Amino acid sequence: MAAARFPVEDLARPSLRRLAEESGESAFYSIRRGHETVCVLREEGSFPVRSFVLHEGVRFPLGVASAGTAIMAFLADEEQETILSGWERHAGDFAAGHTERVVRRNLEQTRMAGYSVNPGLVLEGSWGMAAAVFDQLGRPIGALSLTGIEPRFRPERQEFLGKLLMEEAHRMSSA
Repeated sequence: MAAARFPVEDLARPSLRRLAEESGESAFYSIRRGHETVCVLREEGSFPVRSFVLHEGVRFPLGVASAGTAIMAFLADEEQETILSGWERHAGDFAAGHTERVVRRNLEQTRMAGYSVNPGLVLEGSWGMAAAVFDQLGRPIGALSLTGIEPRFRPERQEFLGKLLMEEAHRMSSA
């Protein structure tokens, strides 16, 4: 991702618009800041019922929400283990719904699929999916995500949404 040449907003905004238009869900871009993600951009989808768990400025520990899971899944093994070794301290209030065992399983599923799925672990009924955006060296630096209500993220639709997310994340990573 050519962040040095273009502000992140210039690179992410077109992807967010396409994601929101094609999916009907709210689309977000979150960046990695240390061991957290910070949501920096939002684009509303056309579906009238929304989840308001994520909005600009919201921070989550890596491995908790869909964006942080997508990013963490592609960190070096040593960095993942550093975070996981102090999981309860790292996750804070989210540790109860995100046990280390659950997070490890989510990270593995994310690596296999190429995108993460958060089945209402932050707030019951509010689902999210995300795909990591990488820099020129292949390091995960951010994530595109979609959020909405559980019925819109059923298994039969996840493959479609995951494909959209990965296409746009690849586009941003290649810019």
